[in-house]
Amino acid sequence: MSSTYGDDVKPLELDKVKTYPLASRPSKVSLDDFGKSVTEDSSLKDFLASLPNILAVQSLRKLAAQMQRARELHKPIIWGIGGHVIKTGLAPIIIDLMKRGFVTAIAANGSVLVHDAEIAMVGSTSEDVDATLGEGAFGGADETGKLLNRAAQEGARDQIGLGEAMGRALIGQAPKHAGHSLLCAAYDSKVPFTAHVTIGGDIAHFHPEADGAALGTATHTDFRLLAELVRRMNGGGVYLNVGSAVVLPEVFLKCVTLVRNLGHDLNDITTANFDFIQSYRPLTNVVRRPTADGAGQGYSITGHHELTIPLLAAELICGSHD
Repeated sequence: MSSTYGDDVKPLELDKVKTYPLASRPSKVSLDDFGKSVTEDSSLKDFLASLPNILAVQSLRKLAAQMQRARELHKPIIWGIGGHVIKTGLAPIIIDLMKRGFVTAIAANGSVLVHDAEIAMVGSTSEDVDATLGEGAFGGADETGKLLNRAAQEGARDQIGLGEAMGRALIGQAPKHAGHSLLCAAYDSKVPFTAHVTIGGDIAHFHPEADGAALGTATHTDFRLLAELVRRMNGGGVYLNVGSAVVLPEVFLKCVTLVRNLGHDLNDITTANFDFIQSYRPLTNVVRRPTADGAGQGYSITGHHELTIPLLAAELICGSHD
């Protein structure tokens, strides 16, 4: 029976297809990469070694190796963080990594200042927006607004950045929970803490003491300070973007272009984005563009921060560094 398509349109013949022995083919995955089971007696080091050496685990191990290298070279390891990092309880882990030399600077968006300060002062944060927005009570915490706005004004007056001014103001209150505060830990350890706010983006900006000029001056000082830290990344530095989808990726990219605009080299750098979804700006402005044309290597690690950051810390502290 002939086809309705005509005799000149026939299925392609397969008898001359070329094949090869399976064993001769290079493959991306082998048994050497497979995960291994653990037992009740396994150590943390055993657990880390048991993970499949594939995809995100490979990226995590390579990133940890670059952070180890940066520490040995005395190059910056800058953590750009969003407020979600504080709200998922990661401050103690980051503070420990700071003491170990794996956090040499912190860049934060405005929500970090709010949540970290509230943790330091009262040991809790993150209000129920749905329950308070309707009556206009959202963001109305008096102590938080006064602390942030007065720190901005004092920072502008003293010509220091907003992050440093916040650390100084918070430490000055001798808060009960200072040991769980990144602002306090950074200020005590003289680790640069830069704060990058969008005017109107944080609850303190509609409080009675808000001063747009002071906020702008202090946060612009921090932009320039972060740019200097990024300049020092040349030759082995690392930048992590953890939980900021818009503000910090944009700020980091502007720091990169400023450094290069002024004629400074910015090569052999490592960048990474940690988030539970990979958004456009972090992927483009942190992972890809700054490391393009052989300038470095970027990594994307997808997952919840409360899982991925402790894993990174464990790999840094207990992983194999051969």
